[in-house]
Amino acid sequence: MPQTRECDYCGADIEPGTGTMFVYNDGRTVHFCSSKCEKNADLGREPRELEWTDEGHAQAGEGE
Repeated sequence: MPQTRECDYCGADIEPGTGTMFVYNDGRTVHFCSSKCEKNADLGREPRELEWTDEGHAQAGEGE
């Protein structure tokens, strides 16, 4: 049975057969739903500082 995963950057659901899985040399894996998430992670941007991520929505909701 295909397994639905969650993007490690933005928190969105990743449909089976889509997305990117990055495997580090030490065996850790990171799943990305899109190239947008992958590029933002490579640039070192924190997900909680971006409004379009799940963590960013939580941060924005607290201030209002």
